[in-house]
Amino acid sequence: MTEVRPTAAASASLWERDEEVAAVTRAVDSLCADRSSSGGLLVFRGEAGLGKTALLAESRRIAEARGCTVWSARGGETLRSVPFNVVRQLLQPALVSMLPEEAREYLGDWYDIAGPALGIADPGDRQADPQGVCDGLVAAVRRLSRREWPLVLLIDDAHWADQETLHWLAALADRLDEMSVLVVVTRRPGEVSGASARFLDAVAAAADGPVTTLSALTPDAAAGLTRATLGEHVDAAFCREVWAVTAGNPYDTVELLAKVQDSDLEPVEARAGELRELNRSARGGGLVARLEGLGIDATRFAWAAAILGTGISVDLVAKLATLKPDDARRCAELLRTARILTAPGPATGRTADGALEFVHPLIATAVYNSIPDALRTAMHGIAARIVTDEGHGAAAAARHLLEVHPDDDEELVGQLREAAREHLAVGAPDAARRCLERALEEPPRPDVRAQVLCELGFATLLITPGRTIGHLRAALGMPGLDGDDRVNAVVRLSQALVHNDELEEAVRTVEAEMARLDPGPARIRLEAVRLMWEGIHADEVASPGRSERLAELARTCTGRDNSERALLILRGFDALMHGENAEEVVELCDRTLVNGRLASGLGWTGTEWGIELLLMLANAYAYTDRLDRAENLFNDAVRAYEIAGWTGGHLALAHAYVGVAHRRRGRLRDAEQSLREALPLAERVGRGLPLYWTVICNLVDTLLARGHVDEAWDVAERYGFAPPYPSTIVLPDPRTVRGRLLLAVGRVKDGVNELEAAEKAAAARGHHNPVLVPWAADLARALATEDPARAARLAVDVRRQAERFGTDTAIGEALRCAAALETGQRAVRLAGQAVTYLEASPCQYEHAAARIEYGIAARSVADLRRGLDLAVSCGADGLAARARAELESGAGPR
Repeated sequence: MTEVRPTAAASASLWERDEEVAAVTRAVDSLCADRSSSGGLLVFRGEAGLGKTALLAESRRIAEARGCTVWSARGGETLRSVPFNVVRQLLQPALVSMLPEEAREYLGDWYDIAGPALGIADPGDRQADPQGVCDGLVAAVRRLSRREWPLVLLIDDAHWADQETLHWLAALADRLDEMSVLVVVTRRPGEVSGASARFLDAVAAAADGPVTTLSALTPDAAAGLTRATLGEHVDAAFCREVWAVTAGNPYDTVELLAKVQDSDLEPVEARAGELRELNRSARGGGLVARLEGLGIDATRFAWAAAILGTGISVDLVAKLATLKPDDARRCAELLRTARILTAPGPATGRTADGALEFVHPLIATAVYNSIPDALRTAMHGIAARIVTDEGHGAAAAARHLLEVHPDDDEELVGQLREAAREHLAVGAPDAARRCLERALEEPPRPDVRAQVLCELGFATLLITPGRTIGHLRAALGMPGLDGDDRVNAVVRLSQALVHNDELEEAVRTVEAEMARLDPGPARIRLEAVRLMWEGIHADEVASPGRSERLAELARTCTGRDNSERALLILRGFDALMHGENAEEVVELCDRTLVNGRLASGLGWTGTEWGIELLLMLANAYAYTDRLDRAENLFNDAVRAYEIAGWTGGHLALAHAYVGVAHRRRGRLRDAEQSLREALPLAERVGRGLPLYWTVICNLVDTLLARGHVDEAWDVAERYGFAPPYPSTIVLPDPRTVRGRLLLAVGRVKDGVNELEAAEKAAAARGHHNPVLVPWAADLARALATEDPARAARLAVDVRRQAERFGTDTAIGEALRCAAALETGQRAVRLAGQAVTYLEASPCQYEHAAARIEYGIAARSVADLRRGLDLAVSCGADGLAARARAELESGAGPR
């Protein structure tokens, strides 16, 4: 604080705010300096009444004076249950002012994803991905910032913002360096908990410098403000009492001084004792008494305004308060005169004909809390009906319905279920959860209760799998779920258990339901689900007879429906993992397709089977050298998730497996790029989960193939690529990749131990495919000097397994391993055979390695040069360096 008096243009509430105003001025100047300037974020924290709103108003004045576009919004204590409320206040006016075609053009692919959340587009008929919606809202700001530069966003009372807005705000704060936007946020300390508190903490962590905490006025500032308001003749004792009564709170000081003016109280020491009584009338019980003094109609009007909270208009309040239009207008004027309500002005950015808002959030809270409990509940019920009658839908009425006391109301249960569906469609599962939990309290009819529990379980699957488990178990334990609905609930419950790392319990749950069913399509579907979960289990004990049972079931399947197609995929993937003949694996997988495409109901965004089954199918093609089919499937997945706005775990896996396809093809640069795109998405979903392991394992494997050993080690260390390993299968085998990494950095003993652990785990599961679990070839090379006899046995076994599997890649890699253990003409012959097989393979990195190794063994300049060209094309910098070194050493024809 550098001055007692504020600048002439500043409001009274800006006394002793020079440093904060200067920070805003610097941030605005930086934003306006250049269109390419990075965004900025300022966060001001302070208790109620310390001038946060006034500081935002001054920020608006500063920004608009420099030609900025300024949009603002405010959180509301009674509006925290309204999803996207605050972000809609910010962005909706600008988008609504555009023609629909113009808004669609600006938002591009994000229109159908973010548009429903912003209230400018109709939601789709399926559950939206919350992370995708959040990313779409960030993209909307990025695109609008280019149109509206320089753009300033002001968010007041962020502690009362809805959770969905805070999710977006945290994501925006993290990406402001990508756009020219200044964001200024005010909040109270505390006030929130749970996810909202975490989001606000993330916003604070991203701010430009430490969060500024506003302090109360000093006695000198209170005296200066008092004299500036009442006149220089105010004596010192009166000024001191103003400060003592208000504790230096700027809002209380301004309100108290207004009361002094209204009451014609002489500002002298002799009258200072009356200040405390005046101050009590400004808030709390005193405010309520003052409100009651305006009459019953004005009180009802204020109560109705507090119930509505937002979108307050005289006409709407009149309906809720059951007032005639003329009486309502009279009450509005009375409340404006009493400084309880006001018309939003340019400083707030919320101007509309007939719009009203409370002068300060403290007043809104006091008025809301003054409504008798029973009446408040009844008014919320009336408000819900009015909102519905106005055509705003169940979701808009939901915040009022949540406040109504349970009363065995069947219609209310239906409204809340509909509101939950609308919330899910715009990407607000937590809001849907609140509606369904409230519906259960009503309560619903016994035959409906199980359905509501199922809907609640489905809603929470993306938020808290643990809650989903409880809800679905409860639903399955009561009447009301039959047929497909019950089977769907069991499948979803098993998915939640898998996501919660309870894979064995998922299998037991499906088995228990199977025991209840007679033979038929439902039982077949559940058996396929059980076999699917068993198939991805990485535990050391294989399910007895699983492979035989799959083979038996698959023999009778023609692929006539999705249950049969699922069994064929599972059988193909099981055969792949066991290293059975690749042609038979492909034949099984081909029988699941319809005209070469995924069957209806087996799409990437379908909910009947989930992503795991399709990943098995695509990986079966990828590792049997049918890379065209695998790439088509993985790219279809990315497109499907991007179109649907799914930017969470599903999109992370899709990008990861696009990287796998690039890695198999030998496009190592592209593989690394796809995997790095997947990495932040996987981290956002959560470290330690199977998809996170998939991304990290494949990134480390790709970096090793490129010869970037130090970078691979850094990634492994930074992201925890080390035991313990996940309970689900990860491809390629993480133990093998970890062992290969340890060997590459010179930790030979540790690398051998890791590869031997991979050997043990693979043997327990019967996973003998040398392409998917290539531990044996790496271990043979590592033991070539220390234990040549064991290395030779391993190489023979690798070749036997490769010939059983039968792909050119598998056989060529086995021959490379054998050649590495030999010398002289035998090494040359084996290396040449490896080149022949790998030249026919689609895996160009392995071909490059074989060609270079043959060139070295045969001292062939031509092969070294061709191998060098292949290595450079692949992005295999380590291989290329090796080939150049051999060429520079003078290798010549034998």
